[in-house]
Amino acid sequence: MIDLKKLQKEVMRNKVEKGFNLTDTALEFCRAHEELSEAFSKFNKGKDGVAEEFADVMIFILGMCENMGFDLEKELVRKIKINKNRKYKKGKSPDGKDIFIRIKTKLDP
Repeated sequence: MIDLKKLQKEVMRNKVEKGFNLTDTALEFCRAHEELSEAFSKFNKGKDGVAEEFADVMIFILGMCENMGFDLEKELVRKIKINKNRKYKKGKSPDGKDIFIRIKTKLDP
């Protein structure tokens, strides 16, 4: 299993070493979004290169988490547990596609 805490530190070490942005958080959000958009574009063209773009997205996210003091591994585990316990009902979108709508509960408002 990969240790995301170590990856966060490695991404930050590389950013510092190479002189990448460490202070403009808004720019980092934009760059992560840009990489996700590139993945979508490549997906539409046949999937070649999509995984590499996903890796770029994760590199930005790992760096942002390290810079902001978040433990992404801990947050992922916590959020997966929350999602596992959520309740959904199946419905249809206006164009007839299946959609899942979260049912709010006392435990998950």
